[in-house]
Amino acid sequence: MPKYKPLHTKRLTIRPISIEDAAFVLELMNTPKWIKNIGDRNVRTVEDAEAYIIEKAFPQFKEYGYGNNVVVRTADNTRLGTCGLYHREDREDPDIGFAYLPNYIGKGYAFEAANHLMIAAKKDYGLTELSGYTLEANLASRKLLERLGFSIKGIGKLPNNDEELLHYYRVLNFDI
Repeated sequence: MPKYKPLHTKRLTIRPISIEDAAFVLELMNTPKWIKNIGDRNVRTVEDAEAYIIEKAFPQFKEYGYGNNVVVRTADNTRLGTCGLYHREDREDPDIGFAYLPNYIGKGYAFEAANHLMIAAKKDYGLTELSGYTLEANLASRKLLERLGFSIKGIGKLPNNDEELLHYYRVLNFDI
């Protein structure tokens, strides 16, 4: 488990992913929107989800101090989705990413969590810029990135993925 202080907004707790989130991760990664917009990661069991968390999430926290977070509704401790900062092996600047269970889309949770995470990116991690990647057809993610102040930089690909994605970018030039 990474050593990291959770972030808090009015409605949300944004905390590092843990092994205890494996069942939630399994559910999230097998939603139709995840598979369509992010891709099938062949996570089919809780054990697969645990391995995914250990192999993909924990090394990011260890090396960079940030990574994938679970977004929890504070009022009832319900896991809503994920929002994280990811450092890809062939990229200079980290990118922000998010995914939510279908029942929690369109309620402002993604904007609230991502906006707060961007502030932490600058304040706590000293980051000065972020990217975001999404499929051209993923209008919800595109709208969220644009609402967060990102602009399209061009077309890009992520490591180990041949799919062309829109590459969004923004400088973290807000005052804290």
